[in-house]
Amino acid sequence: MRQSYRTNSSGESLARHIDWLTVALYFILVLAGVVSIYAASYDYDNASIFSFSEFSGKQLTWIGLAALLGGALLTIDSRIFETYAYPIYFAVLALLLVTIFIAPDIKGSRSWLVLGPMSLQPAEFGKFATALALAKLFSSYSFNLNAKPSNYVKALAIIFVPIVLILAQKETGSALVYLSLFFVLYREGMSGLVLGAAALAVVIFVVSLKFTESVILGIPAGQFWVFVMLMLIMVAMLAFYVKRVIVARNVFLWFAGTAILEGVLSIWDLAPNGYIYFLSVIGVAVGYCLFEMLRAQSHKIVITLLTVCLSVGFLFSVNMVFDHMMPHQQKRILVAFGVIDDPRGDGYNVNQSKIAIGSGGITGKGFLKGTQTKLKYVPEQHTDFIFCTIGEEEGFLGTAGVITLFLILILRVISIAERQPTTFGRVYAYCVASYLIFHFCINIGMVIGLCPVIGIPLPFFSYGGSSLWGFTILLFILLRIDASRRSRLTQ
Repeated sequence: MRQSYRTNSSGESLARHIDWLTVALYFILVLAGVVSIYAASYDYDNASIFSFSEFSGKQLTWIGLAALLGGALLTIDSRIFETYAYPIYFAVLALLLVTIFIAPDIKGSRSWLVLGPMSLQPAEFGKFATALALAKLFSSYSFNLNAKPSNYVKALAIIFVPIVLILAQKETGSALVYLSLFFVLYREGMSGLVLGAAALAVVIFVVSLKFTESVILGIPAGQFWVFVMLMLIMVAMLAFYVKRVIVARNVFLWFAGTAILEGVLSIWDLAPNGYIYFLSVIGVAVGYCLFEMLRAQSHKIVITLLTVCLSVGFLFSVNMVFDHMMPHQQKRILVAFGVIDDPRGDGYNVNQSKIAIGSGGITGKGFLKGTQTKLKYVPEQHTDFIFCTIGEEEGFLGTAGVITLFLILILRVISIAERQPTTFGRVYAYCVASYLIFHFCINIGMVIGLCPVIGIPLPFFSYGGSSLWGFTILLFILLRIDASRRSRLTQ
């Protein structure tokens, strides 16, 4: 009787310390998701939403199993997740490696394991395993990301090994999700310059590919504007980051003077080729800054010069990287950037999705009354493009409601992260938040044409058991870790 009492007391204590708001948000999202899946796959001969012959009925099965899985995770001692973080990580890596060789080829990808009547995508389970391993690393005794370079190597290895294995499965979208963990590194001490460099690389990639049809000074307009942008960045960094205003002024006057001379010479067709102009002018500016660096011994000038020089190198590598992409990936990127218009080909999905969302207006056409989705104009509308069904049938108010729910969940996860007393709990929570933010932003951006189509599902909404289970495991491990924190505070 005494042992029974302790068990019940422990169960009651656990239930009292679980963050029920997050649990409620989880179930609201998954139930709204199954209704959306039913609406997306509905036609006039459809059976009940609970029918196993429908995607919604199958999704309800996944939801039921996910609920059992989440409940089971809440009963596990939270210390087990930290103790076995590395074994879990290496076990999932082994599964990802095996998948490359034994998974069937499905639409050019080898990322799905067929287990009888169902299929699972190991990349979805790699997310929680990587999050656990990264949290374990940061919680190691006296570990500090900035203490020595080898710590960066360890953290990056944990992130990039699953990326490489998933890329080998030809599943680019799932691999890119792991790059969101750089936000975790930033939270744990990584310089914001790294994120700034990543953002700059994205801008260079987009601008250099988007403006390719016109030519300025004999070079593509995209590369011309990137060079101009880099010159302005160099001046701005010298003035505001390095705090060398006189150096910034001299560099700016050099850039402005040579630009005026180039413009005058171009009127008489005497101007040198744009590449010669920019490389020589930037080269002289770099040489001058090197002289000032040696004279003033300012290490921040080194960062400025590296930013500019590496950016120039990256600019010339963009075309090489783009040429090595798959043809369908190239066309999707060019369609998303507006370089080409292919409404009947690679741009068909996005074009029809935007039509569906736009036709919903403010209040939508009503549940099961959407024409674009009911007539199957939007491919994959029950998976990656589920958001367009919500937009058409529930309108702006419905999509705003879904976005609000996701924002509340993400903010709640960040709040949970900030109240964790251990590094392990905090890092793991920020990993969960990073995954959610990436999926949420990229999927919706993809559906409305702001991002290339890369096959990123909308968490809890898109049809599929692997994605649902993966996010369920991520979220409920976090809830168990947080419940342990709260129970210790009351003891």
